[in-house]
Amino acid sequence: MGPVVSTCFRVRYGETDQMGVVFNAHYLSWFEIGRTEYCRALSRPYTLWEEEGVFLPVVEASIRFKNPLRYDDQVCIKTSVREVTPYSITFAYKVIREEESRVAAEGSTKHAFCDRSGKLVREPEPFYGWLLKQLEQTMEEVVPRERKTDIARE
Repeated sequence: MGPVVSTCFRVRYGETDQMGVVFNAHYLSWFEIGRTEYCRALSRPYTLWEEEGVFLPVVEASIRFKNPLRYDDQVCIKTSVREVTPYSITFAYKVIREEESRVAAEGSTKHAFCDRSGKLVREPEPFYGWLLKQLEQTMEEVVPRERKTDIARE
């Protein structure tokens, strides 16, 4: 559903465990990076959503680990939107070891639409309408960022 945004970076030494592989909790942080860059690539950073009173707390998360990542591996997180309902949005992620184009992990996070007080909000506008419009569009441009980020349609 909608564009796929790739965010690429190298695994840092501090993200690995004693066995030399990326510690599993870091994938959730990487999902956040992917989600943040996804919003920024669509020209609507998450800070703008908050200014408009829309907050997206995580209500569900899942990760399936497939292949280990190690220090200094070049990693790309491919982020897309899997589902939008009147009360939530679900992002999907693929973490890929770029050198081999090998999937290291796949996962998703589901976020509720809430107001500043944490109350569930149905179809918050103008955000909700904008989001649906963005997901209908095909985007194939490269967006330069501090982290290498690009947008494509799968």
